[in-house]
Amino acid sequence: MIDSHKVKHAFPILDQIVNDEPLVYLDNAATTQKPEVVLDAVAAYYHQDNANVHRGVHTLAERATQSYEAAREKVRQFIHAKKTAEVLFTRGTTTGLNWIARSFGDQFVHEGDEIVISYMEHHSNIIPWQQLAKRKQATLKYIQLTPEGTLDMADAKKQITEKTAIVSIAHVSNVLGVINPIAELTALAHANQAVMVVDGAQAVPHMSVDVQALDCDFYAFSGHKMCGPTGTGVLYGKRTWLEKMEPVEFGGEMIDFVHLQESTWKELPWKFEAGTPNIAGAIGLGAAVDYLQEIGLDEIHQHEADIVSYALPKLQAIDGLTIYGPQEAAKRTGVIAFNIDGIHPHDVATALDMEGIAVRAGHHCAQPLLQYLQVPATARASFYLYNTREDADRLVDAIKLTKEFFQHGTDTIR
Repeated sequence: MIDSHKVKHAFPILDQIVNDEPLVYLDNAATTQKPEVVLDAVAAYYHQDNANVHRGVHTLAERATQSYEAAREKVRQFIHAKKTAEVLFTRGTTTGLNWIARSFGDQFVHEGDEIVISYMEHHSNIIPWQQLAKRKQATLKYIQLTPEGTLDMADAKKQITEKTAIVSIAHVSNVLGVINPIAELTALAHANQAVMVVDGAQAVPHMSVDVQALDCDFYAFSGHKMCGPTGTGVLYGKRTWLEKMEPVEFGGEMIDFVHLQESTWKELPWKFEAGTPNIAGAIGLGAAVDYLQEIGLDEIHQHEADIVSYALPKLQAIDGLTIYGPQEAAKRTGVIAFNIDGIHPHDVATALDMEGIAVRAGHHCAQPLLQYLQVPATARASFYLYNTREDADRLVDAIKLTKEFFQHGTDTIR
């Protein structure tokens, strides 16, 4: 069991006062905070080993390269990929999904093909496929949701057909908090000769992910949502596909030999990583992997489940508060999107901030989903390993104060 009070002390940023109140950080679906060990790893690289990777034979370059590639191996083990060659460093989930659309999509999707996603996708898992469909005269299709906000698997079986080239689905919704049945979707995609792409941004930080068990063809996620530095991410791809795909960025680092009129590429994974990479970021990501594995992903998942089981009934008991997605704690992660009757989500978030509580308000880069739900925006609280039941109580109390202030004009918000 996680001692979240002890864990919280490992994150320096959480020990501060915001608007005269101790900070309660509940915007973890947007980005997570960084533990001291990650900050130290990034600083140590710049203090001691700052040099470019793969290119130099001097001591600093060799140390930097060793640390950079060691981080890749840590990620490989973390997601259970077969080979480090299947682990590509990116700037984040968005970059990974764009690489697939631009490389795999442009090579293997043809006019008349279909691309299948769902209504709960983040914009990063919608727009690349929209653009690919336009370039290739393909059709973009959406899987419906059930009334409680889960993926409608009966509709998935209708949408995914022999015309489908790509299925791309979020492992976990960043609004509804639902965990999608990726292995089942992968089997359905493969049965129709389609490839399976997974947006894992909201899954990898919160639960054990085994890309072999999921059997997906591609899996993208971000470092900054799993206690790592911003500007870091990973694209996993099955080697058989990555070897066939062409890179989408060109220049230094990814070349084997440059002739006057043509060039050849390095072997995997480096053929996709053009230019000087985010070396410090990758090393910090490796440190984040070490940190999360030391705590245990199963323990993190259980900790979040416990907090949601504690917080959800208290939130549901607030009159006029609507929670989107499954109403049972066992069916969701630590993401809780909600609205309060008669109060704009931005006003809710501003009022909560006055109580020292950081939540997100808006469309959460999921406008098609909010249109599907028929709401313009929501507030969103998202929990992580350093959040406590006391944080949940602070959220509930602050929402009650906010509701009282806006509906009755009582001077309870500073």
